[in-house]
Amino acid sequence: MRNSKYYIAIDKYERRIIINILNNLRNKLIADGRYTDAVDDVLVKVVNAPIKKFKVRITGG
Repeated sequence: MRNSKYYIAIDKYERRIIINILNNLRNKLIADGRYTDAVDDVLVKVVNAPIKKFKVRITGG
């Protein structure tokens, strides 16, 4: 099975919320004594994701 890549467009505020939620989930898992490997992987991907600026073009139709 091939690994698929997905791209999402979020602003700075949404990115900050995602990072905070993942960090809170990681802290909860640590407190419960559970593994945090999956959350760690996603958190690193979100933090290190490249920022690309683009324009949205709306066409009539």
